[in-house]
Amino acid sequence: MAMTDPLGDMLTRIRNGQQARKDSVMSPASNLRARVLDVLQREGYIRGYTEELLGRHKGLRIELKYFEGQPAIKHVARVSKPGRRVYSGSKELPIVRNGLGITIVSTPRGVLSDAEAREQNVGGEVLAEVF
Repeated sequence: MAMTDPLGDMLTRIRNGQQARKDSVMSPASNLRARVLDVLQREGYIRGYTEELLGRHKGLRIELKYFEGQPAIKHVARVSKPGRRVYSGSKELPIVRNGLGITIVSTPRGVLSDAEAREQNVGGEVLAEVF
C-alpha cells in the first residue's frame, strides 16, 4: 500500500524512537524531509542527520537528542495533512506554547520555522508543530 503522508511518517518515527530511547532512527529520504530536519537541527531539537543507502533507496539516519535523560522533543504533531491542508499568512502563524515551541512552515523561500517566516514576512503551509 502506498504511503499517503511521508512527512507524518517521519515525525512518527522520531516520536516513537524518542519514546523507546533510541540514539537514532531511519527514514526514507526526500527533499522535504531533509529540509524539515534542517529546521529541527537549527532549532536544537535533533543532533543532526546523515544520508545513507537503504538497499537501492536513500535513507536519512536521524540522530535524536536528549537532555538529562529526557527527549528534547516532548510533542511533535502534523498540522497540515493530506486530507486537510492548513495555510497561514506571516502575521497569523500559530505560536506554540507561548513561544517555547516552533511551527514548521513550507514557504516560497523554503521550509522555515515560524520565527524565521515572521522575520522574512512570508507565510505558507503549516507542516508541523514541535515543542
